[in-house]
Amino acid sequence: MEQTSKRIEWSVSDGFARWISQSGGSVAVSTYQAGKIVLIGWDGQQVSVLLRDFNKPMGLAVNGCQMAVACRNEIVLLSNAELIAPHYPEQNSGRYDALFLPRAVYYTGDLSIHDIAFGGDGLWMINTRFSCLSVLTEQFSFAPRWRPPFITHLTPEDRCHLNGLAMCGGKPRFVTAHGETNVGGAWRSDRVKGGALIDVETGESVIREFCMPHSPRQYNDRWWILNSGQGELCVFDPEHGACDVVCSLPGYVRGLSFVDDYAIIGLSKIRSSHLFDGLPIQDRFKPLICAVAVVDLKTGTNLGMFQFTEGCEELYDVQFIPGISKPSILNQRHDAIRWTAACPS
Repeated sequence: MEQTSKRIEWSVSDGFARWISQSGGSVAVSTYQAGKIVLIGWDGQQVSVLLRDFNKPMGLAVNGCQMAVACRNEIVLLSNAELIAPHYPEQNSGRYDALFLPRAVYYTGDLSIHDIAFGGDGLWMINTRFSCLSVLTEQFSFAPRWRPPFITHLTPEDRCHLNGLAMCGGKPRFVTAHGETNVGGAWRSDRVKGGALIDVETGESVIREFCMPHSPRQYNDRWWILNSGQGELCVFDPEHGACDVVCSLPGYVRGLSFVDDYAIIGLSKIRSSHLFDGLPIQDRFKPLICAVAVVDLKTGTNLGMFQFTEGCEELYDVQFIPGISKPSILNQRHDAIRWTAACPS
């Protein structure tokens, strides 16, 4: 779907404002549909919002001062110039407490990269077009490291719609796929119950019958997943193949991050197309919304939302940025990167 240039508007619930004011951090959101990275923070008095253009941004990864953004044809690596941030922009000092600047761009070509994550071997990425797990390389578009055992060939056919990645100990542990299929686009035929959670170590599908799942994660010694087409945040037990619903939300859930006792979850509307129409979430909630929700993990309660009311209908990823309340980010086209330089102190 091509990104839009429409004006983006939003509303903030009191519950979300209270939460982010006390969170000690901020939230980064990617929306490929609107072509933006959205940074949501707290300026000391109210919720702050910064939008920056990127070319079809999808997966996000944050690791200390590092950030990575998967875009249409490349992965952009950024770093926080924390010494410069308080002085940018020059005419408005103190506005930001972080400034993420592009440091390197890997031109991968259109791999339809979904989830990305920093690990012990560098940056891992879900290479959806080639149905495999890959890492970045300076010599090639990508270096394949693993593929589901039912995928017989490394071909650019999106055979199972591999999309979500859960890391453990710096290594990939689980991935999600929309189908266990070995023919290009065949996963589309069973969107309601064809999704699977796959163990990277064994190659086994440990839980099946998900509806277009995304965003498997490990947090607080538990495993989490979004059953997207049902609008559900779930906790799962891979050893016994069990999965329990924590809460249901009024959107196609995709993008999951955690801090303290809270989950931050992206919600999307569903566009009218042969791919998304007819999902269970459309019958459970009307209308669907595009938002970032904060859920109390102890109670499963939705504490509040940052809702996009105009110009943005689909999100892909969300990441919590700890210790940074007022972040800024520059893209490769921003004039300031030509005269902004940082070096070790």
